[in-house]
Formats: sequence, C-alpha cells, structure tokens
Amino acid sequence: MSLVTTKDMFQKAYEGGYAIGAFNVNNMEIIQGITEAAMEEKAPLILQVSAGARKYAKHVYLMKLIEAAIEDAKNQGVDLPIAVHLDHGDDFAICKSCIDGGFTSVMIDGSKHSFADNIALTKQVVEYAHDKGVTVEGELGKLAGVEDDVNVSDADAQFTNPAEVEEFVEKTGVDSLAIAIGTSHGAYKFKPGQKPQLRFDILDKITQRLPGFPIVLHGASSVIPEFVQKVNRYGGKMPDAIGIPEEMLRQAAKSAVCKINIDSDLRLAMTASIREHFAEHPDHFDPRQYLTPARTAIKDMVKRKLVNVLGCSGKI
Repeated sequence: MSLVTTKDMFQKAYEGGYAIGAFNVNNMEIIQGITEAAMEEKAPLILQVSAGARKYAKHVYLMKLIEAAIEDAKNQGVDLPIAVHLDHGDDFAICKSCIDGGFTSVMIDGSKHSFADNIALTKQVVEYAHDKGVTVEGELGKLAGVEDDVNVSDADAQFTNPAEVEEFVEKTGVDSLAIAIGTSHGAYKFKPGQKPQLRFDILDKITQRLPGFPIVLHGASSVIPEFVQKVNRYGGKMPDAIGIPEEMLRQAAKSAVCKINIDSDLRLAMTASIREHFAEHPDHFDPRQYLTPARTAIKDMVKRKLVNVLGCSGKI
C-alpha cells in the first residue's frame, strides 16, 4: 500500500492555482467511484474518513478498500497519489488511533474550545503526528450546519479571525488550516431566499498573514440542484436544500485554498440514483442492480468537480 501525505500535494496545489478534492468515504462503491474518477482524470486525491464512517464501516475495512483502490490503479498503469485523512477528529485519542492505524493526515478540530485550549490540543496532536511522519490540519472559526458528528447552530457559527491565524500556526506547528468564511456543513447551508456568499475578504487577509500556507474549506458541497430535484421527483423530501456555487469554489481554489471538502454532493448523487432506480425498476432487489448506477453517478460527479471546480485534473 503506497499512501502519501498532503505536504507535497498542497505545495504543488498552491503554486499551481488549484485545490485537491477531499472526498468523504463510507463504503466500497463510494471509494470505487471516487478513485475511478481520479484515475481517469489523472488527479491527486484525498480520501476522508469521519468518526461516523469509522463507526459505520470500521477502520480496517476502509483501509483495506483504499489499499485495493491503489492496487487497482497500479494494475491500470496509474500511480495515483492518495492521502487518507481523518475528518474532524475532536480529541487526541481518535487522532492517535488513526495515525497508528495508517492514516497519512489527520484533522484535529479544537474550534469548540477556547483559543488557548485549541492551541494546546492541536499542538499535542501535531507533536505526535509529526513524529510519525503524518501531517495535521487544524481549525479556527466555527462552521454552521450538521454533518455526521458535527453539529453547530447558526448562533454558534463564527468567521475565522485573521488576527489569530499567525499565532495559531506558529504555536501549533500545523501543516494546513481550515477556516470559516461562509461555507456550512450538510445540504441546507443557507436559509430560503438567502444568497450564498463566501467572505473572500477574510480569505485575502488570512493569505496576507500566512503567505504560501495551505488553507482548507470545509462544508463546500454545492448541493447540485439536479440531484436535489431528482431526489424530490422520486419520493424524497429535501425542500430548500442549497449549497456553495461552484464558481465561488473555483475562485477559492485559485487562491490559497489547497483542499476543498466534499461530502453532501456524494450522498446526493448516490441517493438520487438509487431513488430513480427503484422508481423505474420496482421489481429489483439485488443490491448490485442499484449500486452499480449509483457508483457511476458518484464517479461522474467527482469528475465534474476535479475538472470544473478544483482544477486538479491532469496534475499527476
């Protein structure tokens, strides 16, 4: 198994004006769809695993599936650079478990703590991770929304304060920084009638204070309307689901943002495909019959992101 860290990935992305897609994985079909898209587009890749995914699929299963994906790529003549990343680790214990279990990158999310406590916790993880050759992502600011074990109300959401980023990075030693500039977790990122908007002014101030340093955007699914419409057309109930416009994410990817997280769009692509399949083939009960087109839907959506949003197609 040949995994890579995000260090070289991010340096190339920063210099090249593109971002790496960090896609959340939960099962075989999702991993296959994502990695097949990356193989065809010759794009570097980050596969993210949340605490919820580890509970659902088990750490060992996910690592073996990713190992199989790397082997499959090599069999097809593609040396696919893949980093395996812990998404939203909330304490030292889960970060240590993932580091010891073969992850090449972890996120320690201390944003719920005070600034001082966030620094202390993040530094603890960094020291352990760097000793093992693993990179670390920290977070300043709080994103609103709900996704897996992350649940932050609108009232508790906070934009990242640019005045804090230099001290945080210097004292913790993190390799990348997740910031809050208007993205949000889940499929309901904005209220009805509210215009999606990213605070590029905050991003610019952070970039000025941290020149050359890789920035991360969480909660960056676009909640692609065609998937939402298909879910609703075939019996779903997702009124007012709205995400971040893809053109805004492309603008961010051209700047200091080197990693963009995508999860909800994966879920929507898969669910829309399965709902459509059951509606059109009510007699089907073999999981392969509906998971095959679902896997293709994920692959097609990821290719769209790699080419049109992230700009990382052809970068390996």
